[in-house]
Amino acid sequence: MLKIWGRKNSSNVRKALWCAEELGLDYEAIDAGGAFGVVDTPQYRALNPNGRVPVIEDGDFVLWESNTIVRYLCAKQASSWYPSDLKARANAEKWMDWTTSTLAEPFKSVFWGIVRTPADKQNWDAIHAGRQACIDALKTVDQALATQPYLSGNEIGMGDIPLGCFIYAWFEMPIERPSMPHLEAWYQRLQQRPAYRKAVMTALT
Repeated sequence: MLKIWGRKNSSNVRKALWCAEELGLDYEAIDAGGAFGVVDTPQYRALNPNGRVPVIEDGDFVLWESNTIVRYLCAKQASSWYPSDLKARANAEKWMDWTTSTLAEPFKSVFWGIVRTPADKQNWDAIHAGRQACIDALKTVDQALATQPYLSGNEIGMGDIPLGCFIYAWFEMPIERPSMPHLEAWYQRLQQRPAYRKAVMTALT
């Protein structure tokens, strides 16, 4: 059985869990990272020398890096989530990498600053700067979604998974957000999916 190591409150772990749920995979979720520890043990470091989550074990095959895990699972299942058409696949993958390269860092400033920092220690200059950087980045997404219902194209696919995991926290955090109607409509479509509700819409901690 597929094993997914990681803590369920991690956006990166949620990618693997949501993907597995959408694909209907049988898997075992194993708590690791954060309050669970585990990631510094010799056993875990043998799986991932970086000591990060998630990690998957698919039989004797071990894989880390969340976006790569999503690609692997979708490709292995030969599902519609991993397009056979090269151009369609590249268009989906660019949003996966964009989430990591462009949104993840300012998002972390906001999320950690608000959710994981005690109120008396919060740095609101850094939080506001991160929030504005996220807004500027998400305007690009809103424009893209004005012409197609999903980042992956006309149908949902792997290109929607990384940002879909971040966007849940974006809309749940107590911050001011400008109206982005196409982004909001996309998020509403994600919320209608049972796999998304189960794997992504869990407590923000």
